Amino acid sequence: MPAAGGETDDHGHCRGRPSDRALPETAERLAWGMPTFRVGGAAGKAAKGGRIFAALADDDASMGVKCPREERAELIATEPEKFFVRPGHDDNYDWLRVRLAAIEDTAELRAILLDAWRQAAPRSVVDAHGGAGE
Repeated sequence: MPAAGGETDDHGHCRGRPSDRALPETAERLAWGMPTFRVGGAAGKAAKGGRIFAALADDDASMGVKCPREERAELIATEPEKFFVRPGHDDNYDWLRVRLAAIEDTAELRAILLDAWRQAAPRSVVDAHGGAGE
């Protein structure tokens, strides 16, 4: 199902959906009835575990991403049309929601996902892949 606005990337993937090829040692796995995106895991196979760095909401209109709690308030205050938390659900987790329709372009989406990936990935994976693209 396409993201808000029906936008897809050059590979036909939903605009808000990270490709398995986009970031190293990343895989998509269904959890809680929605796609989650993981890094690391058993022998570097994210499909067999791994740490969740992003999850696409069931309506494809938003995505949750790994984000330190101490950074959330500033992001939400700066761009409330783009960032939010779900009260009672995200309060105690390093998690932030992103409204995909508010994302300016694929470069901004990639930057958000890359930041979340770096926070979730084992340090050895980040180091082995040069921070995954910068």
